[in-house]
Amino acid sequence: MLWAAVGALAASALWAGGIFLLGPLGDKPDLAGYRAKANLCSAVDYSALRTEYTQEDTAPTHNSLKDKAIDQSYCSISLKTSSSSSYSDAYLSVEMDLHRATDPSPEFTAVWSGYDQRYEGYEVEKVSGFGDEAYLVTEDTTSGAGTSGSRAVILAVRDGWMTYQMSWSTYSSSYATTTPPEVSDVSRWVKTDTRSTLENIRSD
Repeated sequence: MLWAAVGALAASALWAGGIFLLGPLGDKPDLAGYRAKANLCSAVDYSALRTEYTQEDTAPTHNSLKDKAIDQSYCSISLKTSSSSSYSDAYLSVEMDLHRATDPSPEFTAVWSGYDQRYEGYEVEKVSGFGDEAYLVTEDTTSGAGTSGSRAVILAVRDGWMTYQMSWSTYSSSYATTTPPEVSDVSRWVKTDTRSTLENIRSD
């Protein structure tokens, strides 16, 4: 009986230690006040990007997934510099995921901090002022006059168990008479629009 009691006590101590080390079981996801969107496009603000792309996309595409494990919302917007543009001059996409089953922190850090390890030509910068963690990913393969190649800007944000990406991309050939905006300018616009979009998702 004594050994049984000692064994039970030891097992209890190990169990308690496991809870202490791993955290309380059944933690609720930290969604940081964000809400799932059936139509994310209705919350996307791209006012800063419209410094360059003056024409509003009146029919952006969107989709969503609602599940006990994750809620996903996606929006795709065509960007045009003028009404005379026959095709899109650039593309903007926004995705927000609410992770309800698992903490996305380790995977988020690994994927975005190491983005340049998987894709040649990209640069990664950790930025502050957005949620718990954020990375600015950029690419510029244009030649001297910007008449060939592509440019891209992605801002990825994690706030609690919410992850978000705003992505802009263009090909120089899409600009018939001018060159695409500089990556530095687009990075500034994307940061501004991300900040207001995240506020919209929280408040709506």
